[in-house]
Amino acid sequence: MELFKNIPQNLINFVLVTVFSLLIGLSQRRIHSQSHEGSHTFGTDRTFTFIGILGFVLYFLDWQHAYLFMGGGLVLAIIFSISYFFHIREFKDYGATTILIALITYCIGPLVLTQPQWMVLLIVVTVLILTEMKETFGALSKKFDRYEFLTLAKFLVIAGVILPVVPDEPFIRDLSLTPYKIWLAVVVISTISYFSYLMKKFVFRKASIILSGILGGLYSSTATTIILAKKSKKEPQNLNQYMAGIIFATSMMYFRILILIFIFTPSLFFRIWPFFIILFLVSAGIGTVILFYRNRTFGAFDQDLSEDKNPLEFKMALIFTALYVAFTFITYGVITHYGTLGLNVLSYIVGLTDIDPFLINLFQGKYIVSMDVIAMATLQAIISNNLLKLIYGCFFAGKIAWKFLVSGFLIIIVINLVLVFIV
Repeated sequence: MELFKNIPQNLINFVLVTVFSLLIGLSQRRIHSQSHEGSHTFGTDRTFTFIGILGFVLYFLDWQHAYLFMGGGLVLAIIFSISYFFHIREFKDYGATTILIALITYCIGPLVLTQPQWMVLLIVVTVLILTEMKETFGALSKKFDRYEFLTLAKFLVIAGVILPVVPDEPFIRDLSLTPYKIWLAVVVISTISYFSYLMKKFVFRKASIILSGILGGLYSSTATTIILAKKSKKEPQNLNQYMAGIIFATSMMYFRILILIFIFTPSLFFRIWPFFIILFLVSAGIGTVILFYRNRTFGAFDQDLSEDKNPLEFKMALIFTALYVAFTFITYGVITHYGTLGLNVLSYIVGLTDIDPFLINLFQGKYIVSMDVIAMATLQAIISNNLLKLIYGCFFAGKIAWKFLVSGFLIIIVINLVLVFIV
């Protein structure tokens, strides 16, 4: 350590600039060596290293005004423009990525001298990663159509534009209902649903039935149950996999709700997380048993849950918002007039609908009930929701699937009931 302390800081800075510039240059050499000979605009490894050193020297000599650095940048820009002109004329290639990377390399010197090392390293790593992912981005862009970019734009507007400007003042004095809390709930649910949607559409487009159930459970275990149950009736040879997929979707529901609890009520999370882990593991275990029960075929791939709607549809967000507001008033009225008993009854009733708006409202609201009561209401709502999925599954899958669904869901529900009494 004493040895490193005696090394001049400027020497360390120079070495860092040289190494970073060389890494970028080596990356450019590898990229251009795969294209036709001589197609690159100018040199690669050594040239980029000299560009980085030049930026360091010019900024170091005049760091107060940076006139030399700006003049050097202007000269480089002229040289790059001339080279780019002849490059286009000879190869008909209009790509300017190499020039942009060279200009970034020229700025590494001032960055090392003025910014924290983690910032410089982050910039260099980002440049290297984006350079190497050229083909990946090309293949990915072909998978996106105009509607996917519109969906992405919706998500960015919902999460990054509207949420920060929504007021956090309550509508009614006695209620904790605010525009910000309403929209935050929409953003959180949309984020989880959008992640699942992207995974299904782009990463696991031809996914197994089991994986479809797992990803669908992150979005909506009830919708996934209906879809897989309908498909199982058309493909009875894959019945085990469809039924297991339904149970796995339910296991992911516990994981999704646990995420919501952690986001909105961390204190409740540390109180209740062991119960959700138990239910998650039990559900996953039951799904595994159903999958392997007298089943030796696992060739059902190319499954598509296309019946799932885009999670960012305006109509879906409007319905969620309406349910969230309605459950706020209902929950407040029930707790005010009927107390804990009323909330327990309400939680079982709500489980027969969409439980996410009710649960998020329960996690966000400042009701005059203890955390134990909220935990109990959460588990009770899940019980009736699992019962609803059992009914849906049996109805859409037919009698042949009843033995799997009834036995699987009843075990989950019984364990869930036991945990309700333990809370």
